[in-house]
Amino acid sequence: MKGGYLMHHITNGQTGNLEIQVTENLTINRTGKKGDEVLSTPSLLELMEQCSMNATDHLLAEGYTTVGYAVDQMRHLAPTGIGQKVRIEAILTDVNKNRLTYTINAFQGKEKIGMAIHKRAIISIQ
Repeated sequence: MKGGYLMHHITNGQTGNLEIQVTENLTINRTGKKGDEVLSTPSLLELMEQCSMNATDHLLAEGYTTVGYAVDQMRHLAPTGIGQKVRIEAILTDVNKNRLTYTINAFQGKEKIGMAIHKRAIISIQ
């Protein structure tokens, strides 16, 4: 991969991880019943994106960052309530010039609660 934007070599298989406890600001309550707050899909997507950045952004040279440009096959499979922990794993599965593709899975305990394919592009911020 050429372009001068790498501090180290970015390769398939690199991983990022993120673990977070669900707080009220990450939830939605569609029933209106007290206690029915669960992790919202937009919040799950934001956590997945952050996890992808954790996998590779630290390897970029100064003056470069990544921006998301696609989310494919996203599924939010199960609810996660306030106080429960969510663990997200992103694996870099494709490097094509300045474009990076990640496979992401989210878990609450051993249960898979979400998945997605996320694509990011390396850009200059200078």
